[in-house]
Amino acid sequence: MKLVFLDAMTLTDAGADLAPFRAFGELEEYPVVKDEEIADLIADADAVFCNKAKLSAQKLVAAKRLKYIGELATGYDNIDTEYCHRHGITVCNAGVYSTDNVAQQVFSFILHEYSKTAAFDAFVKADGWVNAPTFSPLAYHTHVISEKTLGIFGFGNIGQAVARIALAFGMKVLVCTRTPKDCGGVEFVDFDTLLTQSDIISVHCPLTENTRGIFDKEAFRKCKPGSLFINTARGAVVVEEDLCSALASGEIAAAAVDVLTVEPMQADCPLRHAKNITFTPHIGWASDEAKRRLFEISLTNFKNYLNGKPTNVI
Repeated sequence: MKLVFLDAMTLTDAGADLAPFRAFGELEEYPVVKDEEIADLIADADAVFCNKAKLSAQKLVAAKRLKYIGELATGYDNIDTEYCHRHGITVCNAGVYSTDNVAQQVFSFILHEYSKTAAFDAFVKADGWVNAPTFSPLAYHTHVISEKTLGIFGFGNIGQAVARIALAFGMKVLVCTRTPKDCGGVEFVDFDTLLTQSDIISVHCPLTENTRGIFDKEAFRKCKPGSLFINTARGAVVVEEDLCSALASGEIAAAAVDVLTVEPMQADCPLRHAKNITFTPHIGWASDEAKRRLFEISLTNFKNYLNGKPTNVI
């Protein structure tokens, strides 16, 4: 067999050794690939492993031997799964390797905004406390999240993990999802209700044709004044120009995003200089523990496929 790893640095930069995959055949490893290179690189592959490399039908059509794609992530919007289904290509993702990690990232954003820890740290280090007239200089307004309503859009494994943490904090939790699931303590609502009643909105849906651009100017106009918008899902569920405008106008108070429509961030990204926004560079999944699980799940998926019992099949 010939195995091709596209954007292999997803695993190797985490310290993973791809040697276990060599037991299955010839392995070609590409740390980073350009989009226009992909078709040639996979042309004679039996199995391809990728993270964000785009495997469109136009690229896959040249891969006549291809029977397996290992998605080195949970999301798989970079793969034309309809083409794969029609041509007998098994696609397996990494399942729940980063669920807790992304949920933790959401609350790091919430606490960053509501507790102002980084702002107070900078204030102290700039001698604000040294020069303060009182023991407790109230340089910034802070808020208690137990009195807030968290709206969760999308209720898969990550959305449910976020809900459990929110309930532990004593928050009210609203959920908008296509398929409600049994989860005590949350209230299922429609999209408009989520927008109008949530103090914080956290996005956890996959990117589909139904969710692409769903958070647009009309959605942001319905949000509560003073609300916080968080996106750790996929950048393209948001119309970035509209989010920038909503922040500038004060329709929402702040945003925190881990994902963008085009990654890495481009110089002309509409959100690059937006008002009241916090960025992390798509690292919500990337704890050391999660990266180890990613490798283990990806290897197990492939072994199970070869044994005729594929797991985490899309």
